Amino acid sequence: MINRNILKHVHAHNITEEELYDAYKLFFGTLVSEPRLKILNLLKNGKKNVTELINELKMDQTLVSHNLRRLKRCGFVSSKNKEKFRYYSINNRTIKPLMETIDKHMSQYCIHILRTMKGGDE
Repeated sequence: MINRNILKHVHAHNITEEELYDAYKLFFGTLVSEPRLKILNLLKNGKKNVTELINELKMDQTLVSHNLRRLKRCGFVSSKNKEKFRYYSINNRTIKPLMETIDKHMSQYCIHILRTMKGGDE
C-alpha cells in the first residue's frame, strides 16, 4: 500500500500510478550506481568540492560531475558556492538517515551473503 503522504502529493499534482512507480525507479536507480554510492558515503562525513571528491575517489572529473548532477537532481545532495569552489553536501534530513539505515540493514542481512558467495562461512 502506498503511503498517504505520497498519495496526497500524487493527487495534488495529477500524477498517475505509473508515474509514481517511475519516480520510485528513479530514486532506487540513483542508489544502484557504485560511483554515486561512493560519493554519498564520502559526503556523510561532511561537505566536499569536486576536486576533493576526485582525489579521494580516484575517479576522473567527468564521472564525478556526471554523478553529482544526478544526485543533485534527485535531491540526494545539495551544493553551495564558496569563493571559487562549489561544495556538495548530503541531504542531512532524508538521505543521510537513509544511508545509515541501509548500512545497518546490510551489516545484518547482506554482508553474510557476500561471504557465502565467495565460499566463506555464513
